Amino acid sequence: MVGLRALTLARKKKQQAAPTGPRTVATNRKARHDYFIEETFEAGIALTGTEIKSVRAGSVNLREGFVLIRDGQAWLMGVHIAQYRYGNISNHQETRSRKLLLHRRQIDHLHENATQRNWTIVPLRMYINNAGLAKVQIGLVRGKRQYDKRHSIAKRDAERDVNRALKQQFRD
Repeated sequence: MVGLRALTLARKKKQQAAPTGPRTVATNRKARHDYFIEETFEAGIALTGTEIKSVRAGSVNLREGFVLIRDGQAWLMGVHIAQYRYGNISNHQETRSRKLLLHRRQIDHLHENATQRNWTIVPLRMYINNAGLAKVQIGLVRGKRQYDKRHSIAKRDAERDVNRALKQQFRD
């Protein structure tokens, strides 16, 4: 009887220790620097067995990624998912094109804005949701000019200086 009780207590502790909310695997910081983000969408992603294992391990680079709409389907291009460390001969290609799972209306909306307004679709963040599925947050973005980038950097530096001064003031 004592062994059974210890087992149930161990299970309860394990369930309590489970992380809540989505777990971010990779972010595209370069996209936030180079573009104004107009709209964001959540998309599922079709992955193979070794790819999802690499994603869960955090071996993803979104920096050079973009989304292409072809034949009424959205494709994630240029995203690097490293080969699974414990994989075998049937490991995946690292930068293959991957299908995004979106509703038809969302794909049409993205395609319309990308062609008519000359905007770009880029991946902003990849994460694992509560159900254990890999999701990609994609953004409909327009490019920043060089002076916009300088303005963003100056604004960020000013906020950092203000926060530093406030922190120093509270210490004294």
